Amino acid sequence: MIKRISFFTFLILPFVFLHASIVVLNGLTHNYKVENGQVYKGKIAIENTANKPQNVKLFLQDFAYHADGTINYTTPHTNERTNTDWIKLNTNFITLKAKEKTEVYYEITIPNQAINPGSYWSVIIVEPVEDIKPTDSKQGVNITSIVRYAIQVITDYDSEKVKPDLKFESVKIDKEEGKQILKIAIANKGEIYCKPFASIEIYNKKSGQKVGTFSTQAMGLLPTTSKSFPIDISKMPPDKYNAVIIATDEDENAFALNVELEVKND
Repeated sequence: MIKRISFFTFLILPFVFLHASIVVLNGLTHNYKVENGQVYKGKIAIENTANKPQNVKLFLQDFAYHADGTINYTTPHTNERTNTDWIKLNTNFITLKAKEKTEVYYEITIPNQAINPGSYWSVIIVEPVEDIKPTDSKQGVNITSIVRYAIQVITDYDSEKVKPDLKFESVKIDKEEGKQILKIAIANKGEIYCKPFASIEIYNKKSGQKVGTFSTQAMGLLPTTSKSFPIDISKMPPDKYNAVIIATDEDENAFALNVELEVKND
């Protein structure tokens, strides 16, 4: 009897492929500015790139992530700011023919009653369903890898009434593949989703002269979550430095931190 073990890989960045036959075509973050009592419509464009039919199921989950790399997918209502009750899919199951494309539609109905300003979110999971055919002809373990997509649906209510509150959780230097990588852990302690980037100005500890400026790409950051913002500082010679780290969101709200850095040979 073959024992079947399935490994699930979630993709939360657009257009990352791991030999998956199912591909989401229109991005993995859907963001809406919403008002009380209004209905908003969205869609998920899906393609089956394989040469055979593929079944796909769709369902809602709550979602959080942290700077240490952990990602949590949990049942609805785990998150106090879940919007799973507001979202209705037009179907939870589809079958795609070989090379077929389709669109799954959803509606977001915002409650009429007052809600607190800020972001509410969840994810729509798009998961291929593999046909399991038991057989007694072989002994052993059959391992399959299934790639699932997590599509963030973020609803921002009265966003102009709240501002991000970014906090620096940690700053450390790791060596990865021969490079010195500065990892800046930033948490969103506010109530609103934002897309900050981090930059660092590095100064000679003795002379005070600026010796380098580096920055990261902007990344989305939900309330109560955190991410690690990496910066390659391999060009900095080994020494001790003073530095100013700045996290800036898309509305130019800025948060600064003074640190001391020691870049080592090893």
